[in-house]
Amino acid sequence: MDLEKQPQQPTAPAETDVIRASDADRDRIADILREALAEGRLTADEHAERVDSVYRAKTVGELEPLVRDLPTPGGTPRAATGTSYSYGPEEATGPADNLVAIFSSSTRKGRWRVGGRTNAFSLFGSVEIDLTEALFGQRLTVINATSVFGSVEIKVPENISLRGSGTGIFGSFEVRTLESPDPEAPVVVVNGCSVFGSVEAKPKRGKFIADLQDRLRKHLGH
Repeated sequence: MDLEKQPQQPTAPAETDVIRASDADRDRIADILREALAEGRLTADEHAERVDSVYRAKTVGELEPLVRDLPTPGGTPRAATGTSYSYGPEEATGPADNLVAIFSSSTRKGRWRVGGRTNAFSLFGSVEIDLTEALFGQRLTVINATSVFGSVEIKVPENISLRGSGTGIFGSFEVRTLESPDPEAPVVVVNGCSVFGSVEAKPKRGKFIADLQDRLRKHLGH
């Protein structure tokens, strides 16, 4: 008697393709990219593009190709502090925020809700972005800063992660890198360039971001 053919089982997807990426997974990949930038294995543009992809990845399978051509640096992973943040959707909606100063000044500070992407442009002027009292509606905030014969200054709380890359042409581009011990803390990435001007991003001493959910609750209660 002929044996009855068994229906062919569908091929299961690779395990890493379906496992949701954790914040620790993203931070591990970001560490490898930062080390590769420091060693000259990646250009500033390549680093910025890959970091942006890291914090938009949903699965481990999306993360691994970003470092497939890079060696793994040494070091131990950072421990979480247990702080809980409440973010909105991963993908930023709506247009980018724009701050422009042409022979003038433009300032954004105080209690305001930070969008996912901000463009800052200074031409013979100054732009100041103060995030020390801001509300982060998403984990990743990208600021594209351009200064031509002017200045762009960005201040952040001391306990978030601050990263970035850029170019100074007869000018200065400085991002004082921070790595929060909390893997869920907001991440601010500053990219751009300065031509006969300056772009500076740094922590503001004595300023710390509290639990985002508590801050949102207080903000809505006002």
